Amino acid sequence: MGTLRAGLIGLGMMGRHHARVLASLKGVDLVAVADPGGDVHGVAGGRPVLATVEELIGRGLDYCVVAVPTALHEPVGLALARAGVHALVEKPLAQDGPSSQRLVAAFESAGLVGAVGHIERYNPALQQARARIAAGELGRVYQVATRRQGPFPARIADVGVVKDLATHDIDLTAWVTQQPYRRVSANTAFKSGRRHEDLVAATGLLADDTVTNHLVNWLSPLKERVTTITGEKGAFVADTLTADLTFFANGSVRVTRDEIAQFRGVTEGDVIRYAIAKPEPLRVEHEQFRDAVLGKQADIVTMRDGHNTVLVAEAMIESARGGSVVTFQT
Repeated sequence: MGTLRAGLIGLGMMGRHHARVLASLKGVDLVAVADPGGDVHGVAGGRPVLATVEELIGRGLDYCVVAVPTALHEPVGLALARAGVHALVEKPLAQDGPSSQRLVAAFESAGLVGAVGHIERYNPALQQARARIAAGELGRVYQVATRRQGPFPARIADVGVVKDLATHDIDLTAWVTQQPYRRVSANTAFKSGRRHEDLVAATGLLADDTVTNHLVNWLSPLKERVTTITGEKGAFVADTLTADLTFFANGSVRVTRDEIAQFRGVTEGDVIRYAIAKPEPLRVEHEQFRDAVLGKQADIVTMRDGHNTVLVAEAMIESARGGSVVTFQT
């Protein structure tokens, strides 16, 4: 296959970034974009600006990036599947479990590459953390704790903080540990006058007994994106705002003062901040999806992965609503 013909539907806050990367992606020709509201950010670069996914399909696409509001992911995605067009759909995959399952079924039955834009997987700090965990540098993982807090983004209209933000943490936790969720519980708050939640504090247990906790909100003037992975040999701290990965090793020097040893449990060892390459996560995501469409070895977030993330997010909302612990079948 030669140059891939790509399309983009949705030219909002995230769509404009997809347009920028697609326009410069090697081996890809962005042939047209679509948005019923037009090109409000001026990213088309002289390409045709269409109104519907059907018009976009009519341009003869190999694949399409879907960056429309979450409620429209299913109808747009199903239209692409019927037309035999591979798709990269922004996260979350769909607005609920049944919708996301229908997308999974449509793309799998058609033999198409379907992926979800959980971009945090491609953050250099988390990529490094996963590789080092797989190499045994942390030993057995005990806990994954995430903090994803910041001001409310005006771009969000149709989902709450669980499906918009916490889905990042659900996906990265399952991916970096290679373990599915066994159960979750959560509490939410509604402080900004919207019908959707703007804060969630969730805890979970993975299939291998790793404990997780996630603090996510749109209410903080402090913006942070931190993942702490604690294991038997120490802890990795990944700051995905700066793409820095720091390792806090358990100490190997014996503590002789009993009162200090008892207080700290483990001792403090070396602290290492790794010098790592920091390519743009969105570009890496697009390169991986392009390679998957070409039939090459690629690391993508499959639609089935995205579906599982939607189910965990819905379980968090259900738990908060009813005050229950939600358990998944394994």
